[in-house]
Amino acid sequence: MTASGESQILDRGYRRFEGQRSGVGGAVRSLSWHTARGVLGLGRKARYKIAPAIIIAIAFLPAVIWAGLAAFLGGEFFAEFDVTPEYSELAQQSIAAIVLFVTLVAPDALVRDRRDGMLSLYLSTPLTRVTYLISKIFTVTGVLAIIVLIPTLIYLLALTFASFGPDGFGNWMLTLGRIVLSGVLASLVFALISMACSSLTDRRAFASVAVFLVMFGLLTVVGVMIEVGDASTNWRVLDPLNMPFELISRIFGARGEYPEISTASVYLANGGWASGSLGLIWWRLRGAS
Repeated sequence: MTASGESQILDRGYRRFEGQRSGVGGAVRSLSWHTARGVLGLGRKARYKIAPAIIIAIAFLPAVIWAGLAAFLGGEFFAEFDVTPEYSELAQQSIAAIVLFVTLVAPDALVRDRRDGMLSLYLSTPLTRVTYLISKIFTVTGVLAIIVLIPTLIYLLALTFASFGPDGFGNWMLTLGRIVLSGVLASLVFALISMACSSLTDRRAFASVAVFLVMFGLLTVVGVMIEVGDASTNWRVLDPLNMPFELISRIFGARGEYPEISTASVYLANGGWASGSLGLIWWRLRGAS
């Protein structure tokens, strides 16, 4: 507005974007990065960092203890007393951290977008519903793998330096491959179950309750069916809390907590949980805007 009361229109013209366009790949990477930061509480208020930090500390505690024993006592101690857990058992020692993550932290990956109405904004970029979902699954699985996978890798390295690791390079690489494969697959199953429950609501508290009820509710129901109702032990495949750990054991050639269940059934059960959860997530995502 000028001093005489007359207005002016300043036409700056259209300016073409001349920067580098990263396309779909760049959009997926950007969404994955910001989702990981949000889940871990990075760039947010301090209260959002507390739970992820505590959960990661709990997850790493068993591996750190075993690594310390290996460093100070050496392989002779392990060989004499035979106290070391199997590689397939270490993830289950962090079950508290895994449960806390999938119930308290992982739901934030989807719930925040639904609550804040961000999905429509994301879909205005090169992202589609498919690439959006891929990014979210990749991120939640990757962050969860920090809890499931990395402590076992630390344990492997600690035993190796204590001269108590796998014999020979071939066996060492085989063990490493089993650790990575089992950790990634178990993380994927847990991530999909958590995300499926989270897709039903836009409130994180409700999502956390839903994940908890699915995990422990089905565990309790199956236990009662078998122990009280004298049902077949094959109903254990409906236990979403322990089936991923059983999958880890079978990849290592062990029988785990449920030796009576066939290995094929364990693989099918985990595949069923993963595909069913993915179907629910996609169904909810298609109807969201």
